[in-house]
Amino acid sequence: MRAGTGLVLGLGCERRTPAEEVIALAERALADAGATADDLRLVASLNARAEEPAILAAADHFSVPTVFYDAATLEAEASRLANPSEIVFAHTGCHGVAEGAALVGAGSEAVLIVPKIVSAHATAALAGLVSLHAELGDQAAEAV
Repeated sequence: MRAGTGLVLGLGCERRTPAEEVIALAERALADAGATADDLRLVASLNARAEEPAILAAADHFSVPTVFYDAATLEAEASRLANPSEIVFAHTGCHGVAEGAALVGAGSEAVLIVPKIVSAHATAALAGLVSLHAELGDQAAEAV
């Protein structure tokens, strides 16, 4: 992969979700994208989760920095979400934590490469540049 085109992993979770659950979900998102941990450049989430051990553990697991955004910043991405949720909005003030955080972190030209996937207590999504999405698709096709 080219430098500077890394994926952003958006994460959301309930309070006190086990780190193992969040990390396993993140690994699944990478696998779904045909990507590896080396393709990841950032973990992003809602600022209300800035002290959540599972999200911090996931970033540590992948050796990437974390960034947290307020609900208004995530809500600004609502039109680009694949899976907006009224329930999430009622709890957080934004229609999507994982997808919104991934898109904000990856930038205005980014697309969802892996829309929201869920586990029992967490959500994950991956975003990156369109060119990276095509590159990962080509790599996956070559692996078949």
